Amino acid sequence: MGLGTQAVWLFLLAMPVAAVAWTVTHEEVLREPREYCEERSRSAPSLIRRKFFFLFTCEYCFSHYVAAFFIGIAQFHLLFAGWRGYLISWLSTVWVANVYMNLYSHFRLDIKKERVEIAAAEQQVKGEPPAVKLERPAA
Repeated sequence: MGLGTQAVWLFLLAMPVAAVAWTVTHEEVLREPREYCEERSRSAPSLIRRKFFFLFTCEYCFSHYVAAFFIGIAQFHLLFAGWRGYLISWLSTVWVANVYMNLYSHFRLDIKKERVEIAAAEQQVKGEPPAVKLERPAA
């Protein structure tokens, strides 16, 4: 597989890794299991159990396991054949997936900010006091 093809695979394979890691660690659909894991990560009696449950609450940590799973399914390796190529592809996929999640987080924050600003503007047009006081950061 050529280097260009490997790069395309890397960026494409990081997408489902990011999607799964983000969904498990942030989205409402898995809130209850995540809250259970958060509680267990603080209160479990042993260090190993606390760290195990913490993995399901941290997108960076969890993305390592998700990436290993997808790398294994796709049998994707970068630069080298064998274990060295799998190691490089695993760490690279984790890095790209975390870049994707960081970008997604910023986009979500911008969208949420715009929604709050629109709601405040609508209330102001109606003559109602805004429900949330909006403060702009100092430049």
